[in-house]
Amino acid sequence: MATSLTGVFGGTFDPPHLGHLILASESLSQLGLERLLWVLTPDPPHKPDHPITPLARRLEMLRLAIADEPRFEICDVEMDRPGPHYTVDTLRQLRAADPSRELVYLMGGDSLRDLPNWREPAEILRLCHRLGVMRRPYDEVDLEALERVLPGIREKVLMVDVPLLQISSRQVRQRVAMKASFRYYLHPDVHDYIIQTGLYR
Repeated sequence: MATSLTGVFGGTFDPPHLGHLILASESLSQLGLERLLWVLTPDPPHKPDHPITPLARRLEMLRLAIADEPRFEICDVEMDRPGPHYTVDTLRQLRAADPSRELVYLMGGDSLRDLPNWREPAEILRLCHRLGVMRRPYDEVDLEALERVLPGIREKVLMVDVPLLQISSRQVRQRVAMKASFRYYLHPDVHDYIIQTGLYR
């Protein structure tokens, strides 16, 4: 059976910004992905006290952000099951739904360093064909140390070179709240949606 290389990009995307889109686009080309699944997380377990925009609003912003790239696809695997939502469960469900596809899980260098503290990290490695890690100049990841804790991780890691953009969803929310300029941090349709709905004000 033929395999397809599928990226998995999870997050709250509150809101999805240009940094997300650039990482996703570079992952398509640099890692040779056939498509990329955007996994919108309803209630991330690592942010229990963090106020999050209602799911329907974030879903609409994500739809607007990725509408013009046919290889991008919103994945409802976490939206359709009760929380808490852990990466290992999401990967299990994706693999069970289509065993022919090979999954490449996208993450930042900070997440890679913290991976041993995630739920069932060895199982995450087993379920993933590769880990696509965004390379930042200030991210120092000791793969040798990680290999001692999680054997086999070194051969799973693929670095994705992306431009250094200091953009975060939190920063965008703060700029909106302060009535500072934020137009060029976002896809134009997402910017217009935030203006029209009064989000983050």
